[in-house]
Amino acid sequence: MSKERWFPMKYELPDGTLLGMLFASDGDWQIYRVDRRNKVLVARAALADRWVSSDLLTESVLQPCSFGKDKYVAIASGADQQLAPVGDFTSPESKADALAFAVSLRASRQIVEDVPLHDAIYVERFSRLLPTWTVSEMLDDSDLLGRWLTGGVEVSASSLRRLSSLLGWLDKEDVGEVVEAAGFSVPDESGGLRARTQTESRKEFRDKAKTGSRRKEHQEKENKGAAKSGEQMFRLPGRPNLEAFFNEHVIDIVVHSERYKVLGISFPTAVVLHGPPGCGKTFAVGCLVEFLDWPIFHIDSNSVGSPYIHETSRKVSEVFDKAMDAAPSVIVIDEMESYLTDRQMGQSSGLHHVEEVAEFLRRIPEATSKQVLVIGMTNRLEMIDSAILRRGRFDHVIEVGMPSKEEVTELVDSLLQKVPLKSGVTSGKAIAALTGRPLSDAAFAVREAARLAARAGKHALDQERLDAAVAKLPPVEDKGGSRPIGFVWD
Repeated sequence: MSKERWFPMKYELPDGTLLGMLFASDGDWQIYRVDRRNKVLVARAALADRWVSSDLLTESVLQPCSFGKDKYVAIASGADQQLAPVGDFTSPESKADALAFAVSLRASRQIVEDVPLHDAIYVERFSRLLPTWTVSEMLDDSDLLGRWLTGGVEVSASSLRRLSSLLGWLDKEDVGEVVEAAGFSVPDESGGLRARTQTESRKEFRDKAKTGSRRKEHQEKENKGAAKSGEQMFRLPGRPNLEAFFNEHVIDIVVHSERYKVLGISFPTAVVLHGPPGCGKTFAVGCLVEFLDWPIFHIDSNSVGSPYIHETSRKVSEVFDKAMDAAPSVIVIDEMESYLTDRQMGQSSGLHHVEEVAEFLRRIPEATSKQVLVIGMTNRLEMIDSAILRRGRFDHVIEVGMPSKEEVTELVDSLLQKVPLKSGVTSGKAIAALTGRPLSDAAFAVREAARLAARAGKHALDQERLDAAVAKLPPVEDKGGSRPIGFVWD
């Protein structure tokens, strides 16, 4: 977010409104406070023209203004009505607030079917989410609604049980009413939500934007059915050893919880994944969380980092509290070396750092006892405080090396099965080019190939686009080949 104001303090708009403090901003818009209750959105004229041409707004609600040679428009909020970036994921304070956002999401989506709304601006006064057309991956509307309602928790509105558990101030029936107001159907016989779009055109767009969604839905149903029958169906393409570890030490304990409780094991213990950048740690965790279908909470430098003494510890504690309230859930600690370095190291001996490490030492066992799966990731295991890595906190410390050719082959073939392919497409050339690279490069290459095919008006991915996507990858240095996944445990 840019902190540079376009207008000076107390600048007077044509209607007499005086601009106060800058509330939020991006490249083409800024939101200013007017008083304690109201705000004003100021957007560049070009962005406002797109809103009008898209039929999201009419010119009559726009107030032209200028500063120097720059042209803008201003949009005032109504009294006590929300005006904020959707990406702030501001949790509503009442059912009325939740319904207002849901109605705005549905109304906006009925007008613009193929535009991301996770980076839009929520204008409650007009029941609109105004897109900003930034270049970013689209977030599914059901995920967007879930995050807004919960204040940023990664939970989809397609899960009534999990959403209701996070919205304790709303009855389950009220949660269902909000989800229906957003354009999704409620419920199926199991009491869950099944997200469904209201128009066929929107459905077609989602099928294209989320390639292979029908296959994914079918696989999820198979996985849930298998879980009920006790089978281990978690799949991690390209990582057979890590897949087997998660199935044995996480999935099986969750699926057969009663069996394990008899022997004193109530929940999976915490795990650390360590290895070089790009080795696939984040990919593996993402697949596991998607399979578990639990709320996920992140602890990283962006979410808890602070230059103020005690502030980081306070934020860490808040994340753990939220995760335990939403249990079963997952906490992912990214870049552990940023705030869990050895307290004996010269640069990490400050009292505030000792306090931060102590907070983790206290909260990790507590979280595990409250059904929170804690997963840490680091590129620098040697920097982590030894007390953190002792048994009882992180019981399993797993090294994830760069993928082998066989692992790359498995992942690429798995990804290609999820997109329509023209006959004759082969992956051999792509696999050869991707061997020795991070698994994320393989995922990017397939996704980029699909994008190039869609841009060219193709209905299936062809060899030319696949080769072109692989050719876009920058060269990498040979660092001596791949390393296998290793396990450090007793």
